[in-house]
Amino acid sequence: MSTGFYWDERCFWHSGGSYALTLPVGGLVQPLAAGGLPESPETKRRLRNLMDVTGLSRDLVMTSAEPAGREDMMRIHPESYLDRFKEMSDAGGGELGLRTPFGKDGYEIAALSAGLARQALLDVMRGRVQNAYSLSRPPGHHCLPDWPNGFCLLNNIAIAIAAAQAEGLAGRVAVVDWDVHHGNGTEHIFYDRDDVLTISVHQEHNYPLDAGDVSDRGTGTGEGCNMNIPLPPGAGHVAYLEVMDRLILPALERFRPDVIVVACGYDAGLFDPLARMLCTADTFGVMTARVKGAADRLCDGRLLMVHEGGYSEAYVPFCGHRVLEELSGSSCIAPDPVASTAHARQPNGRSDAFFSGLIGGMEAYFFE
Repeated sequence: MSTGFYWDERCFWHSGGSYALTLPVGGLVQPLAAGGLPESPETKRRLRNLMDVTGLSRDLVMTSAEPAGREDMMRIHPESYLDRFKEMSDAGGGELGLRTPFGKDGYEIAALSAGLARQALLDVMRGRVQNAYSLSRPPGHHCLPDWPNGFCLLNNIAIAIAAAQAEGLAGRVAVVDWDVHHGNGTEHIFYDRDDVLTISVHQEHNYPLDAGDVSDRGTGTGEGCNMNIPLPPGAGHVAYLEVMDRLILPALERFRPDVIVVACGYDAGLFDPLARMLCTADTFGVMTARVKGAADRLCDGRLLMVHEGGYSEAYVPFCGHRVLEELSGSSCIAPDPVASTAHARQPNGRSDAFFSGLIGGMEAYFFE
């Protein structure tokens, strides 16, 4: 079966406004030469370029999608929010929440980003592709129903899940979020639901500062269907794979989803400017292989990766390519040009033992 790759050039045209990293320009904050937020189009555009140069694109079903419609978006976001977003977009852009600036046509581009994830999930559930990757931009996992934040204007994954469930294509859905920042929006939307398992592994006390605690397990019928795995700064390849083996995979086995959706951020990579983790391209590749194996065992291989964060223009393309190699089984590879350096910078044995102790404590909390 084939791997679908859902993308659209227009998503690269989303404008991030006048920021220097996450600081509004003004006062003593000087503009950067590159300009704008770290959520720039270049990480995604360079991934697409790399795929074309290596030939990986030829091994994928490359396609676009229609924007998510009002009905799709209103399953997650109230009409009042969508109206304000559309009005401001038509007027030339602005900012509705926290660190979510957009320019003219920002509403249409965000709807397209959500539409890519939506169509990718529907195609996976209908068997048109075995698995899929949605190069969605702007990202989505921070967006609350009526409050955009963290560069996210619509919750792409939630819109996709709601569409698949509305069409009777999916009942139980598992979301694995390995973006380095807590997936607060997705957690909030499904917090009282027992048909969607949300798992977030993230750097603790990064963004949002007050979210992602291990004790946040869901409420009502959703109690136990939310899993937060906060890790201290400095976790690397060994710790992330231990999290996968001891926490994420057992949770998936217990939940037994109809499909697995990964919020695929690359900001846990060791060169990312908005985090302090030490993952490598190989870390993301091995995690993909293990989640793909779980999908094969649990849900006939149905798996969707939705692009979220990752802000190193040089390194994200190699991380994304490595994920797509595993997802598709393609022999077109892009060797990590800094693999030896990345290996040398990994935590030592004492640090990994410390992380292992934390993971063991969470394992006991979640499963015993």
